Amino acid sequence: MRRFLILVTFVALALGATVAGPGSEAAQATGQKCGAGANGSQGYAYAGHQATKVAHGVRATITPTVQANVAAGHVAGWVGVGGPGQGAGGETTWLQVGVASMPDTPTMVYAEITRGGQDPVFVTLLQGIAVGESHKVAVLEMSGRPNYWRVWLDGAAVTEPILLANSTNRWRPIATAESWDGNRGVCNRFGFRFDGVGVAALKGGSWQAFSPGYKFLDRGFDVKRLSGSTDGQRTLSAGAPSPYAFEATSL
Repeated sequence: MRRFLILVTFVALALGATVAGPGSEAAQATGQKCGAGANGSQGYAYAGHQATKVAHGVRATITPTVQANVAAGHVAGWVGVGGPGQGAGGETTWLQVGVASMPDTPTMVYAEITRGGQDPVFVTLLQGIAVGESHKVAVLEMSGRPNYWRVWLDGAAVTEPILLANSTNRWRPIATAESWDGNRGVCNRFGFRFDGVGVAALKGGSWQAFSPGYKFLDRGFDVKRLSGSTDGQRTLSAGAPSPYAFEATSL
C-alpha cells in the first residue's frame, strides 16, 4: 500500500464531482429504488447521522464491509463538518475525510477541503484499501487557533492547518455514507462500518461520544446502530457513554 499526499483541484476529477456534504437538511427518499437526487442534490444520496450539537471536530474508525459495486460516480463513507451553504454568509464550505470507491480505481482514503468561494481540493491519503481494512480518521479544529482545522489519519495529522473562515462554533458534525450516481440513475452498492464515532467538545480534542441527531436515510439504504466500538478506541473518561458505532449499507 502506498501513501499519498497529493493535492489536486477537484473539478470533475477523481470522484467525478465534488463530494457534497448533505448539510443540515434531510436527504429524504424521492421514490427511486436506490436513493438518489434528494433535495436537489443532483444524484447524491446519504445514509448516516448528524450530531445533535455543535462541536470542534469529529472522528471515527471507518471500515468497508463489502466490495463496493460502483456503476457510475462514487460511494464514500466519511466524517466531516460544513456543507453546501453552511459557511459564513451562506458560502459553501466543508472539510471531510473518509473512504471512497469509484469505477476502475482502487478504494482510497481521501480528504476534501472546500473553502468559501473556492473550488474543492481533493487529497488522496492512501490507496488500495481492502474490504475489512480499518482506518481512524478525523477532522479537528486546532487548539488555540480558532477557524484552523486539520485532517487526521491513524493518529497523525496529514494536512497543514486549514483556514475555514468564521467556522468556529458553527457546525454540527456529520458521519455518513454517500453515493453519487454520476447523474445516470444507477444503483451503487456499498457497506461501511463506523466505529468509535466521537465529537470534540473543545478545540484540539476533549473527545466525547457522538450523539446522533438527524438521520440521513435515502430509499434503498439502511443505517443500523451497533452495540459498541470494535476497534479498541475506548478513550473516554470513566462513566462516559460507550463510543457510538453504526453500519451504513445499500440494500
